[in-house]
Amino acid sequence: MTQADTAAPSRTAAAVRLSGVSKAFGSGAGALLALDQVSLDVAPGEFVCLLGASGCGKSTLLNLVADLDKPSAGSVDIGNARVALMFQEPALFPWLNVTSNIELALKMRGVPRDERRARAAELLESVHLGGFAKKRPHQLSGGMRQRVALARALALTVDDSGGQRGTVLLMDEPFGALDAMTRDLLHDEIERIWRERELTVLFVTHNVREAVRLGDRVVLLSSRPGRVIEEFPVTMDRPRRIDAPDVSALAATITDRLREEVGRHGA
Repeated sequence: MTQADTAAPSRTAAAVRLSGVSKAFGSGAGALLALDQVSLDVAPGEFVCLLGASGCGKSTLLNLVADLDKPSAGSVDIGNARVALMFQEPALFPWLNVTSNIELALKMRGVPRDERRARAAELLESVHLGGFAKKRPHQLSGGMRQRVALARALALTVDDSGGQRGTVLLMDEPFGALDAMTRDLLHDEIERIWRERELTVLFVTHNVREAVRLGDRVVLLSSRPGRVIEEFPVTMDRPRRIDAPDVSALAATITDRLREEVGRHGA
């Protein structure tokens, strides 16, 4: 039995299920195959990190789960889950204050006007920005803007009771542009929110230690076209420090495997 076999979630309980998913861009001889026969289950409440060389299709995979694009072959199943997508850049509207940026997402979901302000306030408290409701994006630090972006993403999935069980949060290198200290603090924040809101998270990163710090499982994709080549369960207790010896040891093992894969393709 392989490591991937022992780590795979039950086939009967998946918040996200990709079955034989391939994605090609273009057609004919000039088509570019980004993903090839990817099968992956993510269990409800699981935190899965995706790793791989640049261009291996990690972001493409998130777009397929978010239904922003369609697979060329295979299927993507999220059941009745609500999906939120958070990008590397906050992409906040600069002419709106923090509250209005979040309320706009609630308006898109059809939340009545008299409820939007209260929901936005609750979400800002959840990301520890309750005192910044009236600030504009340019008045916030990079880390604060990412917290607002997280609150806005969550606003797209809040149910009528204000809860978020069943939400799949897709995160595409959300902390890649931040300094090390801010990133470390946001690791604590996203872990707390993941637990409190019972989220399922699919997290794309190039940072191997970040993946081990956050994930229940690290899934390694091959160089283009992206295929699942190995999975690494992360069994150490939480909370974890990114510089802890056990985090560093597993990160080194994954890095060696990633180097092997990149080297195989001559990158």
